[in-house]
Amino acid sequence: MQQQWQLASLCSSVPKRNLGGGAIMAEDPQRNFRSAYYEKVGFRGVEEKKSLEILLKDNPLDTEKLITFCQRFPLPSMYRIHVWKVLLGILPPHSDSHSLVTRYRAEQYEDVRGALVTMRFVNDMTPLTDLHLRMFQLENQVLPRCSELSPDDVDEDFLAIGHAMEELVDDPVDCYWLVKNFVSQFHNKFGDSIPHLPKSLEHFLSQEDNALLTQLRSSGCLATLPYSLWFQRCFAGCLPDTSLQRVWDKVISGSCKILVFVAMEILLTYKIMLMGTKPEGVANFLCNMPQENTDAIVTKAIDLWHKYCGTPMHSV
Repeated sequence: MQQQWQLASLCSSVPKRNLGGGAIMAEDPQRNFRSAYYEKVGFRGVEEKKSLEILLKDNPLDTEKLITFCQRFPLPSMYRIHVWKVLLGILPPHSDSHSLVTRYRAEQYEDVRGALVTMRFVNDMTPLTDLHLRMFQLENQVLPRCSELSPDDVDEDFLAIGHAMEELVDDPVDCYWLVKNFVSQFHNKFGDSIPHLPKSLEHFLSQEDNALLTQLRSSGCLATLPYSLWFQRCFAGCLPDTSLQRVWDKVISGSCKILVFVAMEILLTYKIMLMGTKPEGVANFLCNMPQENTDAIVTKAIDLWHKYCGTPMHSV
């Protein structure tokens, strides 16, 4: 009954924090019989879903517990967007205020969009992601002059994340706020770490498959890996929606290191093909990789992430 204890603990305790600001990590104990049975018969996550529902009944919401839940377990799809909004600061912890704040967010969206229409930056034919980019630039006071627009003014990373979010979220207002806060939080929280992620990838790959790392390095392929696609766009445009949202669960809840393990698992999965391909072929393949087995890749990547980084543990 170990996992039941973990879930009960999650719903009743606050995580200890280390000096680095992260939850204390420990090895993930073996799942209990009931959870294994649920998974075997196709009801994986039944207990996790019930535990999340308990957490979402708290008022105010305990964001630390929600963060730890996201780090330990997959988010049920029916609650994913709501939890993302809370963790990204779009909705406050106090559930009583959610309706009011949602209305204010919609009003602000229309005000910013209306200002861009008045300035003739956008019109009714402007693609949604382009509109959201200009809104983001205006709110961050980096909107270029209309007469000075150039290709350099297009943030391809923002657009890639925006396109991906548009596939996950139906409402354009929700989509904008999620993209805006996702991008802002990612750069504010992990901006200093992003340049070091390629080295982290080399470090962990050396432990999992040093022969592959040596081959990639000696062939010149290591330098051509799509680091921008992986570590700046967070795999937007690389992974399909069902796989991408599981990676973003971890990023939004506070881990950029998950990106390293997804990249590593991609390399391990396609090891044989990569070791016999020239650098330009490797880069092209990884930017347009097959989409049929990405769920398995993400699952294995999360397992590797837990293996090397542990799992958040709550005190009782």
